[in-house]
Amino acid sequence: MASRAAVVSRQVKPLLSVDATDARVRVLSLYKAWYRHIPFMVKDFHFPRNVDQCRDVLRREFRKNAAVRDIRVIDMLVIQGQQDLKEVVEHWKQNNHIMSKWFKEDVVAEKPKDFISKFLSGHE
Repeated sequence: MASRAAVVSRQVKPLLSVDATDARVRVLSLYKAWYRHIPFMVKDFHFPRNVDQCRDVLRREFRKNAAVRDIRVIDMLVIQGQQDLKEVVEHWKQNNHIMSKWFKEDVVAEKPKDFISKFLSGHE
């Protein structure tokens, strides 16, 4: 007996983009916006990093999601990227927020100082 599997496809409503080319245009425009804003971000927030290092991190973050093919997921990532850019442009994010997201290797966890914090973290 040969089993017949029914192929089920579900039509979903797109978030922003209608097709892959539209999503690609949105991703590239977001990348360009971030790329253009990085020199202002470095100057305004007084980063311990230079513009080239920040652009390398930006490039790495975009390439990390290069394998994503679902248009709805791409749109969601673009919306999150636009929100992050707006927060940086409007100075709603502060230096430590950006550094902890972009340069995770430089973030050092603060050691507990008072008794309650040490107790809760298991040091005493």
